[in-house]
Amino acid sequence: MREQLTNRMGRTAALGVAVLVMLSFVGAGIATVGATSGQDDGTAQVRVAHLSPDAPAVDVLVDGSAALEGVEFGTVSDYLDLSAGEHTVTIQTSENETVVFEGNVTVEADTMYTVAAVGEVTEDTFAPEIYVDDFETPGDENASVRLIHASPDAPAVDVTVESSGAVLYDNVSFPNATDYASVPAGDYTLEIRPATEDNDGEVVTTVDVSLEGGTVYSAIAAGYLSPDEAPADTPFEVILATDSGEEMMTATETANETTTESDH
Repeated sequence: MREQLTNRMGRTAALGVAVLVMLSFVGAGIATVGATSGQDDGTAQVRVAHLSPDAPAVDVLVDGSAALEGVEFGTVSDYLDLSAGEHTVTIQTSENETVVFEGNVTVEADTMYTVAAVGEVTEDTFAPEIYVDDFETPGDENASVRLIHASPDAPAVDVTVESSGAVLYDNVSFPNATDYASVPAGDYTLEIRPATEDNDGEVVTTVDVSLEGGTVYSAIAAGYLSPDEAPADTPFEVILATDSGEEMMTATETANETTTESDH
């Protein structure tokens, strides 16, 4: 299945700057530090997701103070208020405190973001992706959901609803995110298929999700469909993250079916 991947977003040349931005969001938000430039033009709301299945844990220092320790795969932070302006961030590995990056970053106010570490360290595809969480909160009878494809060994996928066959997402490729889709609140079994023109590819895994009315979610596909063939034993899962300005809650729904040998 790895041969089916295309266009892996070759941005490793900019990795240092972008990872610094990604982790400084979290660190500065937790530390609640002000902008070192003296500016204070409001806040952004930012959360971070560690979705690189073979990347090590890291520690983050903000303006010289420890902010986060041991950030591991599968972690999705709460939304954090980050003051607009410039911050100094140091990133080091948790295992041996090797400094990876150090420098200053500037962030703007009044925007919500999910910043995700995706790809694989061993394949030189590790890179940050920044997703703008631009949504309208639905009414009490509906939920709003988008899909973030962060599984590095999965092909482009279609997602259908088991009970009705309705197509929820069409031809979503790594590492992209869809627009938000409004659906009636309730319990769903979602079918994940390799993308085809008629959305009728063989179902390779299913995921059960429960969606509350008046709530907005990101369904994050992460880990390996084929962990036995991957550089790390990190099986496929879907992380259902609540997208709101309030304290974020996450619930991990593990795939009910694994990919068969014939699918690889």
